[in-house]
Amino acid sequence: MILACHNICKAFGEHVILQNASFHIEDREKVALIGNNGAGKTTLLRMIQDEIPLDSGQVVLAKGSCMGYLAQQQNVNGQLTIYEELLTTKQSLIDMEEKIRSLELEMKTSSGSRLDTLMNTYSRLNHEFELKNGYAYRSEITGVLKGLGFLEEDFDQKVATLSGGQKTRVALGKLLLTNPDILLLDEPTNHLDMNSIAWLETYLINYPGAVLIVSHDRYFLDKVVTKVVEIEQGQLLSFSGNYSSYSLKKAQVRDAQYKAYLNQQREIHHQEQVIAKLRSFNREKSIKRAESREKLLNKMEILEKPAEQPSAMRISLEPRYLSGNDVLTVEDLSKSFPGQPLFSRISFEIKRGERVALIGNNGTGKTTLLKILNGLLDADEGKFVLGAKVQIGYYDQEHHVLHPEKTIFEEISDSYPTLTETQIRNMLAAFLFTGDDVFKSISSLSGGERGRVSLAKLMLSEANFLILDEPTNHLDIMSKEILEEALNSYTGTVFYVSHDRYFINQTATRILDLTNQTLVNYIGDYDYYLEKKEELTAAYAPEKEKELQEKEVSQVKLSWQQQKEEQARQRKRENDLKKVEERIEVLETREKEIDETLLLPEVCTNVARCVELSKEKDSISEELAGLYEKWEELA
Repeated sequence: MILACHNICKAFGEHVILQNASFHIEDREKVALIGNNGAGKTTLLRMIQDEIPLDSGQVVLAKGSCMGYLAQQQNVNGQLTIYEELLTTKQSLIDMEEKIRSLELEMKTSSGSRLDTLMNTYSRLNHEFELKNGYAYRSEITGVLKGLGFLEEDFDQKVATLSGGQKTRVALGKLLLTNPDILLLDEPTNHLDMNSIAWLETYLINYPGAVLIVSHDRYFLDKVVTKVVEIEQGQLLSFSGNYSSYSLKKAQVRDAQYKAYLNQQREIHHQEQVIAKLRSFNREKSIKRAESREKLLNKMEILEKPAEQPSAMRISLEPRYLSGNDVLTVEDLSKSFPGQPLFSRISFEIKRGERVALIGNNGTGKTTLLKILNGLLDADEGKFVLGAKVQIGYYDQEHHVLHPEKTIFEEISDSYPTLTETQIRNMLAAFLFTGDDVFKSISSLSGGERGRVSLAKLMLSEANFLILDEPTNHLDIMSKEILEEALNSYTGTVFYVSHDRYFINQTATRILDLTNQTLVNYIGDYDYYLEKKEELTAAYAPEKEKELQEKEVSQVKLSWQQQKEEQARQRKRENDLKKVEERIEVLETREKEIDETLLLPEVCTNVARCVELSKEKDSISEELAGLYEKWEELA
């Protein structure tokens, strides 16, 4: 065991964060710490780090072990470059390397016993340097930086000039390179694109120490963790397995607890009725029996009523009008900024009822494309056309659709003046704004609160085409699941940008990958995208250098419509193959059953039954012959 928390208590005034909370982490164990926003996850990490005092209880770290902590906000500054900043983590190796070089110079001019001493020291240092991966520390730094999404041309940027997200990535890189015995990571996937998150998953899975992660990225948690610790109403509950396993077990535990509570309440009510009836007889014998039952009832260990699910958003999205079948048609759209080409001559279509996810690395132009479709930016060339009766509802990740000077109530009432005060308050209560909260100014709200106001406006819009830019940012896991359910039951059309792979898997019917300045279409969810990514990117979006080298190949590249048709054929072929295999399995099983049945004494002496089974077998053999040919063709 590398870390243990025993009976931790923490409260801020009357607000209890943790009450006698305990859990432990074993060596090399990868643990997720989850809970709703405000449950106390970051507070617990800071208490483990000794940044916040405990009210009572204790945190025990294994003797000789060290911790590394990544906070959500980083204050990495100074005049060092990105590469130099990470190089500071290897200072002991740099010093050792300099010592080895100086020994080499000194040995050239030494002799006798002095030379023997120098050679012994040199041999010892060399061995230690090699054990500490000294010969590869510079390539290790380069690998970590590239894994976290930095290009080699970024390495010479001054840390002081970086954005907040870039500084967080630098801090994460430094932390990973220090190799502490236990890593405490608070939202490590924030500011990372999908490729960087996938790299971090692999890094942490193979990390030789323990890891405690706070994250709302359920796909990431599914890949990395082997245990989930949940904070709920001041208590810590541990579940073995990844997030999906936890989610299933949690539902089973909650259901079992509630059933046990209801059963006990029914039994108590029944016993109380029996006792009252016995007393009503007013006889010595019946009164004694009533008293006996009362004693048993008083000895019963009463189960507490399980905590109800915490309050959550209630989202109901429904369009007012049905749009035409063709919702959006984009033709040869291009956009670039000075020195930064984003996309070139992209074309695609979106049909009514589709839920299309737009993905791609940071800086490829996803948000820019959404802004063009909403008329907030002009394209350099190309055009797009909205279908008949299409009404757009736009969710902006930067919440520019909100007015900082207004209150929450004014934001809704000014946008929808026909709503009464009661209707507005009921709507805002569904998004967890109650009482005087509705009079908070937009400028004073957190990112998560602004997201909820934007979602409330979106719900009221009754639009039939939702365009969403990172809708799950700042939402806790429960709110994400509620949004997923709302989108899946929505009868309109959805086009969204998201880095949340679990969310994409739950909601997308199609994926568009913006890569190498063009779009690649995937008719399926995120897992299908991962399966086909390498193959389809090479076919439809080769890198520009490769495209120049292979002009002839790129000239015959399939058009957008051909690309869609080809993938549709591929998916149909796979589905047909699956159906053929299932039918073959059924028929082969039945053929085997017939052979066994024909050997039974009561059957082989029954001529009519034998003829019937033989005919069925002949029919099966004939059908199987055709299926085998079809299988070969499809496979």
